[in-house]
Amino acid sequence: MQLPIYQVDAFADTLFTGNPAAVCPLNSWLSDAQMQSIATENNLSETAFFVPEANHLHIRWFTPGAEVDLCGHATLATAHVLYTELGWDKSEIHFHCRKGTLRVQKTATGYAMDFPADTAIPTDIPVLVEQALGVRPLAFFHGSDDYLAILENEEQVQNLQPDFRLVGKLKARGLLVSAIGDQHDFVSRGFFPQVGIDEDPVTGSAHTLLTPYWAQRLGKNKLQARQISARGGTLSCTLQNDRVILEGTAQTYLKGTIYI
Repeated sequence: MQLPIYQVDAFADTLFTGNPAAVCPLNSWLSDAQMQSIATENNLSETAFFVPEANHLHIRWFTPGAEVDLCGHATLATAHVLYTELGWDKSEIHFHCRKGTLRVQKTATGYAMDFPADTAIPTDIPVLVEQALGVRPLAFFHGSDDYLAILENEEQVQNLQPDFRLVGKLKARGLLVSAIGDQHDFVSRGFFPQVGIDEDPVTGSAHTLLTPYWAQRLGKNKLQARQISARGGTLSCTLQNDRVILEGTAQTYLKGTIYI
């Protein structure tokens, strides 16, 4: 069997920045084991698979270690492939997934993704978090998937050297750390050893939790965010009631064929 594959740098203005994702268009689903094997072989933070269904597309995402319920950067990468490589000519793409319907529109500067907002619920700081980060967060929350630790400033976020072995013991998809930014409204980093990714370069889905938190904290619904990983990526984030609109750009890195 031969399958097309694309690799796209998402939330990237230029190649070799942002978060790389693989995109595999399918006519029908492979087995879960085959999709997981492909994602593991790709060894990227995310591989997206999609199948046409009636007037929408069904999308699924796999890390090197597990399937996840929501992925922003691989959704952005998939939309980019549809518009630039596969001749998608509609004004909007509807992706169906475990979290419901995701809508993506092409804009003058990139792509705008409409995701469900997540809620940051205050919770006690586990001792494990202090041990893993080497600092005590100012505040600590949990969302539907991830923990969120608020730190003092951008420098503290940037200088973290977390113990990924300890982070991996947390009962969550991952751990986000965030603070008010020096040049952006807020900055963040995301650690996900539980699903095979020590640090994710740019995590779109994390901003469905970060955006409502910072919108309330800063008193505005439109924010500029920067994920300050080694590769780095910038997102425009807008809170609209119970939805988060994430905007970013993408760059195609490669096109190829999988033989299985």
